Parts: sequence; C-alpha cells; structure tokens
Amino acid sequence: MAPPAACAGRPGCGPLDIIFDIFKYLYVVVPSGLQALKADLFRALGHPARIRILELLTSKERTVQEMQDALELDQPVVSQHLAALRARHLVTARKHGTLAYYTLRSRLVAELLRVARELLGHRLTESQSMLRALRREKHR
Repeated sequence: MAPPAACAGRPGCGPLDIIFDIFKYLYVVVPSGLQALKADLFRALGHPARIRILELLTSKERTVQEMQDALELDQPVVSQHLAALRARHLVTARKHGTLAYYTLRSRLVAELLRVARELLGHRLTESQSMLRALRREKHR
C-alpha cells in the first residue's frame, strides 16, 4: 500500500501512520459499551414528559390513568413514554385486575432527579447573582 500523493515524503504520513490515525479516531469516537448505556439512559431522560412521569412516581406507584390525569396527556402518549422508560429499566409495572401500577424500579432514579434539581438550582442561583450584578452595574 503506497502512501497517498499528498503524504509523499512527509514524516508521520506513511501507511502505518494512517492506520494508527484511523485506530485513534475509532478509539476516541466510538463510545464504550458503558458510555453507550449512559447515553441511552440520558436520551430516555431527555423528554419533559418522561421526567414528569418519573417525578410522579417518586412519591408512590400510579396507574396510567392517574398519570394521564396528573400530566394532562392522552393515554397513548403516557403509555408510549412508559414503554420507553420500561425498556431502559427505569420503571416497572405490576398488574392488579385490569389496572397496571407503575413504580420506579430503583430509588436511585429518584436520587438522580434530586441531583438534577440541585444542579439546576445552583445554575439558576448563579444566574440570579449575575443578573443582580448586571442591574447594580446599570445603576452606576
């Protein structure tokens, strides 16, 4: 395999260097299995309705109808979001008669939501501080 004409005579541009660059690119760009799982988790959390569903479930188990009423969403929409959350093992369902009761699969989901609220609270506090500083600057 001859190096491309653009590489002729340049150090670090031989066939092995090109192959190493490709492997370096693959190593950096392709996420590990764990990173892919984390990304999938955050994609599942990336919809406001799913966050609201999880927040509802932090206090107690609920039926689809209860969530539908609380969220003011249609049943197919709630069911679709619940299916996405079940697929990521964030919620679980138990049947009782004709009703399905949903609950968080782990209390760690509630903890994740709490940490997210805390993180956003810090960010908003910082924004408020900057806004106050800007207003004080305006009055000078």
